[in-house]
Amino acid sequence: MDDLNGNTEEKETVNQAEAETAAQAAQETAPAEEAAPAKTAAPEAAVPAEGMEDYAKELNSSMRKIKAGDVVEGTVVGVSDTEVTVDLQYYAEGIIRLTDYSGDPSFSVRQDVHPGDRINAVVLRMDDGHGNILLSRKDAAEAEAWDEFKKMMDEKTAVDVKVAESVKGGVVAYLNGVRAFIPASKLSLEYVENLDTFVGQTIPVRVITAEKEGKKLVLSSRDVLRENRDKEKAQMVSNMQVGLVTEGTVESLQTYGAFVGLGNGIDGLVHISQITNAKRIKHPKEVLTVGDKVKVKIIAVKDGKISLSMKALEDAEARPVEEEKVDIPKSEALTTNLGALLKGIRLS
Repeated sequence: MDDLNGNTEEKETVNQAEAETAAQAAQETAPAEEAAPAKTAAPEAAVPAEGMEDYAKELNSSMRKIKAGDVVEGTVVGVSDTEVTVDLQYYAEGIIRLTDYSGDPSFSVRQDVHPGDRINAVVLRMDDGHGNILLSRKDAAEAEAWDEFKKMMDEKTAVDVKVAESVKGGVVAYLNGVRAFIPASKLSLEYVENLDTFVGQTIPVRVITAEKEGKKLVLSSRDVLRENRDKEKAQMVSNMQVGLVTEGTVESLQTYGAFVGLGNGIDGLVHISQITNAKRIKHPKEVLTVGDKVKVKIIAVKDGKISLSMKALEDAEARPVEEEKVDIPKSEALTTNLGALLKGIRLS
């Protein structure tokens, strides 16, 4: 019994020691996060002030009232072959039919309209039958365009337009989507015989009439072409050098002189006093005829005008050749000198 009790006490001591060892090991191997203090929940991210402002704007936009006839601004969000969809930041989207977008026959919805474009449009109806707001970009564009046309006319702004068709007395083009007329007399610097040759051409124009009430928009290409020609001419004239001798053609005769063409649309004046030295003339026609080829000398270039002279070339040709002056001795001195010259010569 004593041995049995002894064994039992010994086993209990061993089991208790093993239990204490296991508990200590378990404590040492416990996960670190259990011993770490509990983390507090992160606060919610604050909304940026800019974001709140944008949200407030969108909220106000969605709550505003829109009615037929209003001009609204929106962003293009969709483009198809038949219509353009516009985000108005409203409870309903805007729809612009192709016929209501532009009056320009050369308009291409696929090429001229892109998602992200900001546009203005006039509200035609609050419901197009499908819950959308029906809009017209064409009406809004015209309303904006007339103010722009007036400004362009006042500032003499030059722009390019494409001729759409020929009509009686001129051609038709579209400027900012508005139909405009270009009279035949304003198409070119020269007389236009066949208006159809201009159809499809892109030409520079300037607004010369802009009447919003009567929707009368008139353009001129001639004014721009003349201005460009005058600028080029002034540049070429400024490059002309005084003293240059060239050939020209007599273009017209006036009482005060003759105008001579020098080429490239440049001409100069030969004043009547600079035509000839041969005789006094009362009119250039006494010695010149329109079409004559003449040689002229540039004697002055001032304020875009060229002064020429024919007389200066006559003077140059008539000027006597200056010869070296030699003093010829008198006959007596000539004899003496000749004797002295022959004195040392032996004749065999």
